[in-house]
Amino acid sequence: MKTDNELLEQMLSHTNLKQAYVQVKRNKGACGIDGMDVYQLKGYLDEHLDEIKTSILNRTYRPQPVRRVEIPKADGGTRNLGVPTVIDRFIQQAIAQVLTPIYEPLFSDNSYGFRPNRCCEMAVIKALEYLNEGYQWVVDIDLEKFFDNINHDKLITLVMKDVKSGEIVSLIRKFLVSGIMIDDEYKESVVGAQQGGNLSPLLSNVVLNELDKEMEARGLHYTRYADDCAPRRRVQVA
Repeated sequence: MKTDNELLEQMLSHTNLKQAYVQVKRNKGACGIDGMDVYQLKGYLDEHLDEIKTSILNRTYRPQPVRRVEIPKADGGTRNLGVPTVIDRFIQQAIAQVLTPIYEPLFSDNSYGFRPNRCCEMAVIKALEYLNEGYQWVVDIDLEKFFDNINHDKLITLVMKDVKSGEIVSLIRKFLVSGIMIDDEYKESVVGAQQGGNLSPLLSNVVLNELDKEMEARGLHYTRYADDCAPRRRVQVA
């Protein structure tokens, strides 16, 4: 396990930051509250990257609030997205890139969402395999507004078990509590991990990995994609 300084150095390395920039630009996405788009990012980083790195090292970096966007869901409801500024997306991506190799060996084989080289189709195929083996009782679990209700203290406690870098843990908490701009009104973010950030998918898996462990301990054949879960039991024939 990397020490505090090693992990932070890796996160702020030229190679990691370059990869983060490329990924953020590839993802495109809407502007945050400052109006900067991904095509302006390189020019800004050319001028201010050293300042950003220094502020992270000094623990003085302050993420900006996310911009609230509501998108319609198939069931007629809406899903809240929080759009960070491109600078904050860049930093979140740099963090995610160094944390993913730490967490991948710890995550369950039954988890398919937001992970490298895994996709929804793989979860469907695994579910079909269970059906072919005779596991026909299906319990479909959907955690209502999961991202909106993640407890920050519990999440940070989980992160601190495996991430031995005070600066990176501090940054993660700052992103969690950076706040939300709804039109021109600021709202505190006391719970939740805003969907739309580059770190939120990984953090959601950190939380839900605890659910995976519990389901597996109960002997359930189980598939999960994000917060959609489907445990299965074999049909008992008299």
